[in-house]
Amino acid sequence: MYSNITTSYIDEQKELKKYQDEVLNKARETMSEEDIAYIEEDLRSPCTQEIAVFRAFAEIVEKAEERVVVIDTAPTGHTLLLLDATQSYHKEIARSQGDIPVSVKKLLPRLRNNEETEVIIVTLAEATPVYEAIRLEDDLKRAGISSKWWIINTSLYSSGTRNKLLQAKASNEIEWINKVDERTNHHYALIGWNANNIKGHNLRNL
Repeated sequence: MYSNITTSYIDEQKELKKYQDEVLNKARETMSEEDIAYIEEDLRSPCTQEIAVFRAFAEIVEKAEERVVVIDTAPTGHTLLLLDATQSYHKEIARSQGDIPVSVKKLLPRLRNNEETEVIIVTLAEATPVYEAIRLEDDLKRAGISSKWWIINTSLYSSGTRNKLLQAKASNEIEWINKVDERTNHHYALIGWNANNIKGHNLRNL
């Protein structure tokens, strides 16, 4: 039924090794052993892994030429914040005599293009998730990427619960639902808590 849907996973260690090998192989074509030793040392820095993941991320987005690509990342993870580090990435590639892949060159312009990319921020009707989502949206704006919709997920307020304890908890959500409503200028969807997995018929009903 879903044979046309595929999933991708970025193995950070695998991508790091792939990138390190690529840079070193390129360096060995023209550099001395002393210079290569310096490159090897530099490739052990934390930013190298970020660059490797960035490249893998760009390769996945490149598939959007032929299909719809959905990227799911947590607001507290910094995957999307790497998009604002393209300049640092380019400097690193230039320093190591590497080539900038086409997928990386096209990445940021594509994500900034509202005709190609739509960002949907998902949160909960609670203080910490809402503030994390606001911070993410601000970071995206600084990178030139805009979001169109927010989703408030697993809302007890929207579930219609009759349990007194849960009703009290649901009433606490109102403040944060209103905050999202104001922040998004009414561009948000409220999804009620559900005891069942949201798949199959439940997904269609949703």
